[in-house]
Amino acid sequence: MPRDVDPRLLRAFVAVSEELHFTRAAARLYVAQQALSRDVRRLERELGAELFSRTTRQVALTADGERLLPYARRVLAAQDELVAAFAGPARPLLVDLNSPGLVFGRILERARELVPECELMARFESGLTGAAAEMIAGRLDMSFGRYAGLDPALRSALAQQPVRYEPMAVLLPSDHPLTDLDAVPLDALAGETVYAGAGNPRTLEWTDLAHRLFAGRGIDVAPPAPLAVGPEEFGRIMAKKRNPALVVVGFPAMPGAELRPLIDPVPLSPVSLVWRKGLIHPGVTAVRAAAAELAAVEGWLKRPADGWVPATDALIMMSQI
Repeated sequence: MPRDVDPRLLRAFVAVSEELHFTRAAARLYVAQQALSRDVRRLERELGAELFSRTTRQVALTADGERLLPYARRVLAAQDELVAAFAGPARPLLVDLNSPGLVFGRILERARELVPECELMARFESGLTGAAAEMIAGRLDMSFGRYAGLDPALRSALAQQPVRYEPMAVLLPSDHPLTDLDAVPLDALAGETVYAGAGNPRTLEWTDLAHRLFAGRGIDVAPPAPLAVGPEEFGRIMAKKRNPALVVVGFPAMPGAELRPLIDPVPLSPVSLVWRKGLIHPGVTAVRAAAAELAAVEGWLKRPADGWVPATDALIMMSQI
């Protein structure tokens, strides 16, 4: 008994069973009668059973043929349902944009223009580490973030496309002395304790980037703080803890805080578009095309002469361009 039976053979068998005539069954399936007869004989060989009794005058089902017929019909009905389920419009594509107001929203808008027939849904949850687990589990389709900061086990199940070297900034309490500067030299943060998502399991890649940036500069990463969701809660926790926060230049405005770009050097957050390996969807192609288009037009992958990025990240970003 074979482990698998080709549905084409079952379709030939059902057509002959219902027509009880090979010529009419062949016409119904739009195949040559010889090909139909060959498929029926192959099915009989694979099952080890004679399915039809044939004479020059008539074709009739045998007992084994009668036994097979209801099973064959159920298999073909299930196959037809499967084909119908994927023949219509593609399912919605779920894309994590991290936070409202970032440049990733522009990528999604452009992708929607490229495939207006597809539904591309935005989600806003910070952290590529958390998003990676969701993508691997099939609960999320695409996200943005620092691919090099993911655990190698996660990276092995994901694909990536470099999108942007995003300049980093510091978010300061409004009355902090450094708000007098238009841009904050990195060394000016010496002695500060800067919040960088420590303790948040969804943003491990961001905390790791902060440790690499601050190493040897006398800047400490702040201990874990309550996880704040939304600008109001983030601003409240920041006002209470009084720690500057490491962010990107496009970070949304927060109440009671001032954003200043970092310089000398300009630290860069390497951002990739990330998705599960093997994912096939027209929206994936559109989002990738939109990201590549905007990156090329706006020079997102050009590193400034005084830009800083970890060597491991630079290698991964360059290797995929």
